[in-house]
Amino acid sequence: MGQLNSIDLPEPGTRSTVAAVPSKSRWWLWVFVLGVVALGGWYYYNSRNASQAADAASPGAAGKGKGSSGAGGLVVPVVVATAQRGDLPVYFNGLGTVTAYNTVTVRSRVDGQLVSVAFKEGQFVHEGDLLAQIDPRPFQVMLEQALGQLAKDQAQRRDAEVNHERFKLLFKEGVIPQQQLDTQAALVGQFDGAIESDQSQINNAKLQLTYSRITAPISGRIGLRLVDAGNIVHASDTNGLLVITQLQPISVIFSLPQDQLPQVNAKLRSGAQLVVDAYDRDDTAKIATGTLQTIDNQIDLTTGTYKLKSMFANADNSLFPNQFVNVHLLVDTKHNLTIIPAAAIQRGPQGTYLYAVAKDPATKDTIAKIYPVTIAQTTGDRVGLSAGLNPGDVVVIDGLDKLQDGSKINPSPSSGANGAGRSSAAPPAQGAPQNGSPSKSKAGGSPR
Repeated sequence: MGQLNSIDLPEPGTRSTVAAVPSKSRWWLWVFVLGVVALGGWYYYNSRNASQAADAASPGAAGKGKGSSGAGGLVVPVVVATAQRGDLPVYFNGLGTVTAYNTVTVRSRVDGQLVSVAFKEGQFVHEGDLLAQIDPRPFQVMLEQALGQLAKDQAQRRDAEVNHERFKLLFKEGVIPQQQLDTQAALVGQFDGAIESDQSQINNAKLQLTYSRITAPISGRIGLRLVDAGNIVHASDTNGLLVITQLQPISVIFSLPQDQLPQVNAKLRSGAQLVVDAYDRDDTAKIATGTLQTIDNQIDLTTGTYKLKSMFANADNSLFPNQFVNVHLLVDTKHNLTIIPAAAIQRGPQGTYLYAVAKDPATKDTIAKIYPVTIAQTTGDRVGLSAGLNPGDVVVIDGLDKLQDGSKINPSPSSGANGAGRSSAAPPAQGAPQNGSPSKSKAGGSPR
């Protein structure tokens, strides 16, 4: 009890004074909080106003919904192209490799020293041109020996034949028996055989002499020289002297999926000559045009493709052996299609559609109107339509992300090729009035 009494408790009169002192000393904290709140509100208000001003100045930045609907009188700038009536080719595309029509490794057919080389590396030669010369002297000596042996055997045969005629007279007079006459006749036959053998030796020596002069077996381009003059060459050498590749004509072997085989095979059976175009590695520039020659007799099980061989005249030597090319095989042509750029096509849940230039009947403004279309063929950057659009209609090919059905637009003609890929009537100039809304296609029915 004594300890409890010793604790000094604040008196009731002094408690309010102690509590009032802290509240007066922290009033500046409340002022700071209010200032921060006011500064944040001012910053948010200014940022919002600046964003709205920027959106008003740039219709493209306003977003797809607001900008495309033309709210606030905004006009969307677009690029347009004119649809054209025409034919669209159907191509099958594959990867191919240029292959020399003929490749020959020239080798020596006789043994000897290479005394001269009559070609230059990379030279174009014709069949029969001299390429190299092997020392012909050993073969010339062989020919002279064979000729000498022939002359010897011919002289002996003449002697044997004269004796045979004498023996015939002696046999008639009964001086010699029949056996001696027959033996002399056989001797004449032996010399006849020796003469035939000598003649074959002469022909062989002449052939070896011909082989010592190496000529081009085909016309084509020579590669790098494999043997220099002065070396001893043999008929059994595996490397050869040089390699000739025939470049005119030249072939391209390429592959296509097996699903496309029936259509190609049907064309070949009908006697049609299918055109083949070879493009560069980037598939942008056409290198040469040729024709399809044949189809391989089996399908590759590992890739599900089949091989085809095409021939190219290659008059300008633009194709080179083992060159990689992209091959476009023309198998058919779709006629009487409405052709537009592929950039105009859009796809949605209801199918394919596009934006065409039209007139608002109420305000006479130029607007973009949605038209559902039916695609018949797509080739490269062009699309052929069978329904939904008529030739001469103007379609939007750029600025589509800002459009909705009925958006006001400011069309500008495309600077590149139009929908048909050929010259056509220029689309309406920027700001110029249109020739009315696109007409309804007979095949496609009324547009949306």
